[in-house]
Amino acid sequence: MDRTVGATGGELVLRRAGEHFEIISNGVFLMDTRDGASEREMVRACLAALPDARGGSGVRVVIAGLGVGFSARRALDDPRVERVHVVELEPAVVEWHRGPLRAAAGDVLADPRCETVCADFTAWLAEAAEEAAADGPWADVICLDTDNGPDWTVVDGNDRLYERAALVRLRRLLRPGGALAFWSAMRSPDFAALLDGEFGSVETVEVPARAGEPDIVYLVRKPAAA
Repeated sequence: MDRTVGATGGELVLRRAGEHFEIISNGVFLMDTRDGASEREMVRACLAALPDARGGSGVRVVIAGLGVGFSARRALDDPRVERVHVVELEPAVVEWHRGPLRAAAGDVLADPRCETVCADFTAWLAEAAEEAAADGPWADVICLDTDNGPDWTVVDGNDRLYERAALVRLRRLLRPGGALAFWSAMRSPDFAALLDGEFGSVETVEVPARAGEPDIVYLVRKPAAA
């Protein structure tokens, strides 16, 4: 459907396979529109983890990676959600959502609650964390769906998102009682141990995949009294 040079200089491809679409970066499959169960589960689990006191309305969600839109759609479908901030590296992916991918997740860009920023999430996070340090945290849910997880990054530099320094920034951005989740195409025991050390506990959610090992969602919470 389209082939372009991505923001980091590699090749980015949108391909149609029957009724479905696939996004491929430098020859590496990233995602498609066939299922999306694990992407939706990542958001659902975070929203379910919020304390009861946060259950009414005004929930703010940050999603790292627009992809085919399944994560953003799941957040927007929750009546408690006031705002969804999507940070997407590739301008082409955003444009595809105004064209071929528009119907894949129900035209998420048309929802006035959805704010999309084209930026490298690592750089965006550094700036957002500084602002949160000065003005206070504002995110209730943060979901990272970048590349294929901590042990299979596609974009150079994205491995920094799974280091302790990034976890400190993510924690700073989260309001007390907020939830943070990472999507992964495979288990990552070392990363799970890092999360456990930083947040005190980590929940591992397995979502059956069409083939092979299940997709993994790592979920942590910021203490309500933090």
